Amino acid sequence: MSQSVFITCAITGAGDTVGKSDKVPVTPAAIAASSIEAAKAGAAIVHIHVRNPETGAPARAPELYAEVVDRIRSSDTDVVLNLTSGMGGDLTLGSVEQPLPPQEEGTDMAGASERLAHVHELRPEITTLDCGTMNFGEGDYVMTNTPALLAEMARQVQELGVRPEIEVFDTGHLLLAKSLVDRGLIDDPVMVQLCMGIPWGAPDDLNTFLAMVNNVPDSWTFSAFSIGRNQLPYVALAATAGGNVRVGLEDNIYLERGELATNAGLVKRAVTILEAMNYSVAGPDDVRAELALTRRG
Repeated sequence: MSQSVFITCAITGAGDTVGKSDKVPVTPAAIAASSIEAAKAGAAIVHIHVRNPETGAPARAPELYAEVVDRIRSSDTDVVLNLTSGMGGDLTLGSVEQPLPPQEEGTDMAGASERLAHVHELRPEITTLDCGTMNFGEGDYVMTNTPALLAEMARQVQELGVRPEIEVFDTGHLLLAKSLVDRGLIDDPVMVQLCMGIPWGAPDDLNTFLAMVNNVPDSWTFSAFSIGRNQLPYVALAATAGGNVRVGLEDNIYLERGELATNAGLVKRAVTILEAMNYSVAGPDDVRAELALTRRG
């Protein structure tokens, strides 16, 4: 095998991991530093959320993204920037008996332009497009992305010349992604991330994963990951299935049982797995050529 595989490192995410690991970066300076370390370890792409520097809670303030991006772009390390646009779709219903009004804590609903404000300002090479609405975890929380909202976000991203990374968490999300492509709202080459093992989306068993892979059009580029302890086995599984891989503290905080990971440590382990399987690890310029990305900044 001589196939080239690229690695995405998801740096910090929006999950409740800050209290579980002191390795999860919180401040813009720490997020940027961890991104640079991951790139030096072999990640071609860094997928970036931001957090409130004081509390560690998930945030979407454009000025936080701006500081992270400026620090990375002004460094001597080359890496493809992938900024999330998933924030602003958080809905936590009031209760099982009285769902409305929604709870203030845990609800953050924003329109398409507001969710993409940092993308308009910073013009990363990639931004994510979470292609569906789903129950995400426990309680009354719903990840909310309506078809109309996604169509408008896709239109704006296309107009900006930014490549969307379509994140799909179940088979219906993949169908919605195909409809956006068919409507001309997402340009070739199409990039999709198969997000496995998130409750209550597609489970990360082999049959479900292969069903997802087999429904990705042959002309699309795909990457895949699972969460928790299955993150590293999915490095081998995704590559064997013909895709690319994602690791990082957004999805898993352990390198081994009882050993907290860093982003660079997870990327290094992914490189070891891939090279042991005789795959070559692609760099950022390889990814730009494959996905027709426009580097800015």
